[in-house]
Amino acid sequence: MEKNGITMREMPVSERPYEKCERYGAECLSDSELLAVILRTGSSGECSTSLAKRLLLSLPGKCISGLFQSSMEQLQEIKGIGRVKAIQLLCLAEITKRMLRNHTAQEVLVCEEPCRIAAYYMPSMRFLETEQVRLLVLNGRNAVVSDKVISNGSFNSAFASPREVYYYALKHKAVSVILLHNHPSGDPSPSREDLVLTRRIVQAGELIGIPLLDHIVIGDNRYVSLKESGYLS
Repeated sequence: MEKNGITMREMPVSERPYEKCERYGAECLSDSELLAVILRTGSSGECSTSLAKRLLLSLPGKCISGLFQSSMEQLQEIKGIGRVKAIQLLCLAEITKRMLRNHTAQEVLVCEEPCRIAAYYMPSMRFLETEQVRLLVLNGRNAVVSDKVISNGSFNSAFASPREVYYYALKHKAVSVILLHNHPSGDPSPSREDLVLTRRIVQAGELIGIPLLDHIVIGDNRYVSLKESGYLS
C-alpha cells in the first residue's frame, strides 16, 4: 500500500466497490469503481475512488478504453499514479486484450471470414498510434498458422514491400496470405496508397503462386475488407 494512501476500509460501506461487487456483482460497478479496485489505495488526502475518477478523466477519450493508448510515462504523469499503479493498469489493459483475442482465437484459426479475423486483431491494433502492417500465413485449409508484424510506420503511413511479404510467406511455406494494417485515425477507409500496395502484392503473389486472399484495414471498432469491397475481384 502507498504511504498515506486512503484504503477501502476507511471509506463508508456504501461507497466500497469491494462490498458492492460482492453483493451485486462486478457488472454493477462503474468504470471508476472497477479502476478503484485495481488501484486499491488512493494518494495523500484522496481516496481510491476519487483517484480513479480523476484517472478516468485523464485518459485518452476520457474513458476506460483510453488505457489501451496509454504508456507507462503518460500514466505516471497523472498525480497519484506512481510506478506500481501504472504497471497494474498496463497489465489490466494487456489482460483485456489477450482475453478478447483468445475469445475468438479458435474461430479465426479455422475461418477466413474477414469479420472474424478483424474481431481477433481489433483489440491489439485499433489503438496503435502508428500504422502497423501484419501478415497472416495460411495453410491449405485456409487456417492461420503464423502471423508477423512486417512493418511499423508513421501516423499515416506504413510501407511493406512485396519482397518482405513473400520472403516471410515462402519461409513459412504459405499456401496463401492475408494482409492487415491499421489506421490510427480510426477511419478504415483504404487510401490510394493502400490500394496501390495491395495491387502490387496481388501481382507478386500471382507470379509466385501464393495468392493474397484479403487485405483488411483496421479502424476504431470498424474494419474494411478489400476482398468484400471488390478490390481483389
